[in-house]
Amino acid sequence: MIRAIIAEDEKVTRDELIYVLQKEEDVYLCPSAETGEQLLELFFEYKPDVVFLDVHMPGISGVEAAKRLTELNEGERPLFIFTTAYDDYAIQAFEIEAVDYLLKPYDHARFHQSMERLRNQLRKSDIRESPNPSSLKSSGPSKLLIDDGEKTIVLHPDMIYYAVPFKRMLEIHTEDNVIMSRMTLQELEKKLSGYTFLRTHRSYLVNLDHIQEITPWFNGTSNITLKDKDRTSIPVSRASRKILFDFLE
Repeated sequence: MIRAIIAEDEKVTRDELIYVLQKEEDVYLCPSAETGEQLLELFFEYKPDVVFLDVHMPGISGVEAAKRLTELNEGERPLFIFTTAYDDYAIQAFEIEAVDYLLKPYDHARFHQSMERLRNQLRKSDIRESPNPSSLKSSGPSKLLIDDGEKTIVLHPDMIYYAVPFKRMLEIHTEDNVIMSRMTLQELEKKLSGYTFLRTHRSYLVNLDHIQEITPWFNGTSNITLKDKDRTSIPVSRASRKILFDFLE
């Protein structure tokens, strides 16, 4: 599932983009932003995979907001598709290594071309981040020390169900608690490298021992349901799906 945020100050244009994205079966739309400041707030709350970003917005411009987000750690940075009424701004878009840019009003054929570029880029990212199945083995440290900013929590890796970035923190979910830490998802993944944890999606690290079921989704992706009390559903990318099944089989 592709998590997307639209950052666009013009309501008509924003509604048009919402309309076409809602037709894409593998896209989950997060709340939209009307300013650069709102985008930054929403990004750290929802951690989208991609931002459809208007170049010109009140306050912080789209380009400036994108520059701030590209300063994040690798793996936390979103992809960008810029939207603009002027093709002169395409150069700025590609300076930030945007996936693509869309001219207003949107051409549907061009929109679908951008979506395919986006999916291809996400697949490449998934392949780079996915571990080798042979690395998923139970031979790691017996205890983890998690600093939540006020105290150090001693935690056995088996107690962790999954971890996901939230705003500028990392949520580490156990059966009964959510531990907030300033470590990155990559740092936690490294600490847990000797255990059966898998990056099922660029924003999720999951304990495979706590999976209850796997449901096919769209375009080779899946969703997994965990055994926790909330029966949490977590996306699995196409590349990670193969590794997951290779391990479970």
